[in-house]
Amino acid sequence: MKRSITAVLRGRRLVQALAGGLALLGVLSLLAFPRIEAFFLAQTTQRAAATLRLAVDGLSTTIDRYKPLPALIAERPLMTQALKDPDNQGVLPFLNEQLRQTAFRIQASDVYLMDISGLTIAASSYRKELSFVGRNFGFRPYFQQAVEGGIGQFFALGTTSGERGYFIAAPVLDDARIIGVVAVKFTVDAFEEAWRSGPDEIIVTDLNGVVFMSSREDWQFRSLAPLTPEARTRIRTTRQYPLEAVQPLDTRDAAGAETTGLLTIAGTGGATTYAMQSERIQEAGWTVSILSPTAPAFRQALMVMAGLWGVVLLAGLVTANVHQRRARTEERLAAQAAAQEMAEVRVAERTAELNAANDQLRREVEERRLTERQLRKTQADLVQAAKLAALGQMSAALSHEINQPLAAVKSYADNTLAFLDRGRTDEARENVGRISEMADRMASISKYLRNFARRPQDKLGPTPVLSVIDDAVALMSSRLRAEGARIDFDRPATELWVTGGSVRLQQVIVNLIANALDAMTGQEAPVIRIAAECDGDRLCLTVADTGPGLDEATMAQVFDPFFSTKGPHGGLGLGLSISYNIVRDFGGRLSVRNAEGGGAIFTLDLARCDPATRDAAARMVAE
Repeated sequence: MKRSITAVLRGRRLVQALAGGLALLGVLSLLAFPRIEAFFLAQTTQRAAATLRLAVDGLSTTIDRYKPLPALIAERPLMTQALKDPDNQGVLPFLNEQLRQTAFRIQASDVYLMDISGLTIAASSYRKELSFVGRNFGFRPYFQQAVEGGIGQFFALGTTSGERGYFIAAPVLDDARIIGVVAVKFTVDAFEEAWRSGPDEIIVTDLNGVVFMSSREDWQFRSLAPLTPEARTRIRTTRQYPLEAVQPLDTRDAAGAETTGLLTIAGTGGATTYAMQSERIQEAGWTVSILSPTAPAFRQALMVMAGLWGVVLLAGLVTANVHQRRARTEERLAAQAAAQEMAEVRVAERTAELNAANDQLRREVEERRLTERQLRKTQADLVQAAKLAALGQMSAALSHEINQPLAAVKSYADNTLAFLDRGRTDEARENVGRISEMADRMASISKYLRNFARRPQDKLGPTPVLSVIDDAVALMSSRLRAEGARIDFDRPATELWVTGGSVRLQQVIVNLIANALDAMTGQEAPVIRIAAECDGDRLCLTVADTGPGLDEATMAQVFDPFFSTKGPHGGLGLGLSISYNIVRDFGGRLSVRNAEGGGAIFTLDLARCDPATRDAAARMVAE
């Protein structure tokens, strides 16, 4: 009972603490929200300032690039000639085309030449329907500034083309006398197109406060404040903009275009508040401003406050849950103690069972290791037995191979004695050389038999495939001649190296050649085709015969131990089984398939040797 009352009092205090914490959080939220919003707004304006700097640099760079061009063009002698003789029809066509090519090269909208009255006598737009030729631009400030000897600069809407552009003009001099003006115009549409890809709005205003460039088309030719009568008169006189389109934007809370502040602009979709930053281009008299919407900063601040409230509420729920669990924990301690004691007993029993199972596994692993060693020894013995059996089969042919050179040696020796008795030493010396050749031939036959009969090593290493094939063919040469068979070997140009063992690989090749000869028993001219082909890091070696091939039942058992189709006296049926295991020990694969025209094809898939290891082995062999 006492424990229940304590729990109730503890629960009431917890509820009161949570209520007080929520109230305090609400007050802190109201105080902190403006600061959080100001923080995110500062981040927004910092990012926008970098964008503003890029926009100003782009405009300034473009003005600087075009500014010297009119003066350079004005220095061309053809300009002075055309102004002195404007009726010369041999000069004007050439000058028009020259100006058109110049405008194309410098990527300008228009390049044109005016006389001292402002009349255009040549222009790059001479081919266009709305050509500048014949039009008078004496009312433009850039023309008036150039006629006075300076560099004219002016932004306006073209009265002929209807395109907005920046005009730069320079005087044409004849000695020290000004006789005309050259003007270059470039458009600003590309800047506005680039600005539209960003999250902020960018505007450029002139000295009258008129927006003549903007990332929003509906703001073009609008003003940030109502125009003064003097400003309207200047715009009308210079025909800078269509005066009827210059209407003030619906702005509120404007902090001014020259400083950073908040500016609210009303539109068809409602009012939007922006953080505005501005920077002047003094030479052109422009003010470039970037307007960053403040709504994202407001939403980020709301998200932070919502997250804070969520964390607090979650903490309250966790606290309540912990309090509830604590009460239940006290009741479970005793049950857990008993359960833990029972678990310890079960763990001890299970540990004993696992130890016994581990001991049993160790014994089984050791038995498997002993069995594997015994199997390997048995396999090696079977390989040696198969070799000796093959040697027995080849003994008659090999005896004939050795008897032939022995008989020749006996004959040459007898003849040598006769030649010596008669003093014919040159002929005797020639017979001794032939005896030496016969001895070399018998030594070669003996070498092949000795290498074939010796017990192979288990160690794998770089193995020259072509040399092994040559030795195997030489070893089987007696049987090949006896049966009239021919080896058709598509020999590669260079030696091929695989990972394996020379003696065991030779045993595999001998078994496959012998198996092919057995399959072609009775044929008049048996042919065994051997081919080697590289595929990446693998070598594919094939041995094909022209026999009857294998049926499905034979193909399924051809690599099984003691399986043979040769009858009781045809062998033990171990050759292909031993070859299969040898190739598998090399990390390769031995397979068989029937050829389309008849016969069987045995394929050895072996791993090619690493080049570095191969080269080292080749050097050792060479040494």
